[in-house]
Amino acid sequence: MRSVTAKMVSLGLCISMIAGCGAKTESPAATSASNKAETKDEKVELTFYFPIAVGGPLTATIEGMAQEFTKQNPNITVKPVYTGSYADTAVKTQAGVQGKNPPDVAVLQSTELFSLLDMNAIVPLDEFIAKEGGDKYLSDFYPAFLANSQTGGKTYSIPFQRSTIVLYYNKDLFKAAGLDPNKPPQTWDEMKDYAKKLTKDGKWGLEIPVTGFAYWMFQTFALQNGKNIMTEDGKKVMFNTPENVEGLQYWVDLAKKEKAMPEGVTEWGTVPSDFLEGKTAMMYHTTGNLSNVKKNAKFDFGVSFLPKQKSFGSPTGGGNFYIFKDIDKKKQEAAWKFVKFMTESERAAQWSIDTGYVAVRKSAYETERMKKYAAEFPAAVVARDQLQYAAAELSTHNNGKVMKALSDQVQAALTGAMTPADALKKAQEEADKALAPFNK
Repeated sequence: MRSVTAKMVSLGLCISMIAGCGAKTESPAATSASNKAETKDEKVELTFYFPIAVGGPLTATIEGMAQEFTKQNPNITVKPVYTGSYADTAVKTQAGVQGKNPPDVAVLQSTELFSLLDMNAIVPLDEFIAKEGGDKYLSDFYPAFLANSQTGGKTYSIPFQRSTIVLYYNKDLFKAAGLDPNKPPQTWDEMKDYAKKLTKDGKWGLEIPVTGFAYWMFQTFALQNGKNIMTEDGKKVMFNTPENVEGLQYWVDLAKKEKAMPEGVTEWGTVPSDFLEGKTAMMYHTTGNLSNVKKNAKFDFGVSFLPKQKSFGSPTGGGNFYIFKDIDKKKQEAAWKFVKFMTESERAAQWSIDTGYVAVRKSAYETERMKKYAAEFPAAVVARDQLQYAAAELSTHNNGKVMKALSDQVQAALTGAMTPADALKKAQEEADKALAPFNK
């Protein structure tokens, strides 16, 4: 849901993973004829939409991976199309579907599941998954990431650039405030106290981004104080609960009452910039920004789980691979081959190292490259470890309207236009109205 600076994926990695080809026992003439027929019959070109959600030249990394796939699969040419933010990508994909010209494969937010199903735009992947070993294949992906991939007993997308929200903190500013730089806040009360102590000399103690993903940040407080905010079938939401009101009130109070963070609406892209410039001592942000922070921070920093109330908790985030319905079967098969390639264990490990996103497969953390990297940079596995407390990101039918209902009212509470109680009451009413057609 959020990206970062990255280096080009190692060519050596890619070459080491080239699949071997078996030879048939045929005469040279027959083999030559067979190869020509395959080349002629199986040439496939795939249009691949992908977003970049935060800062950084990840387009070069994605394009390099696509080129390496084509090198390994000469009959399949992948044309990567950078389509802007997640929201931009969703709009362009929807226009393509409605115009009977969808992409062949795309990375879209995992939360687009129900919207794409309502458009009859995507194919279930179970037939492909079965050929890879079925449940054994899927079991290598983290359950928290698959939660947004599945509904009705079917799997519709494969996790790719996935994240949780983590707490980044400036250890130098912790020391200056008399706080232990190796002990980040563990609870809401501790975070409030730390943020107040760290707010001085023109620096904020904490920043939490609002624009674009207000609903996502709100989910952290909901999960830490109770339960998730929607049902698994995407037909109902639970915004207006006493626990959620308490969570939103806590968020509002950090700014208005405690004066430990900026009031109003903080920009998504501004927060990591403020952190890197030393303008805020702590920030909530996606782990997808980890490599960006690692590369550009001029100070010692730490990464930790988000502080808990009743429990730790974070929604997952980020994008999944989807394969589209109204395309040729050969294109669907080629698209699946590309999805497999992009999410192989070694490649998932390298992608995580290059970006900060969580490697979506458990086996990626057993690779030598990831073991070495994690030993050198323990922050790389914080978001992975937090997955045990993670839950599905907000995803429903009519998702755009439901997300907007919540995000708008969260912003109204943060700007002081409404109380948290009134804001969540209105968000609930608007979401219920948007979901009414799916509950008849």
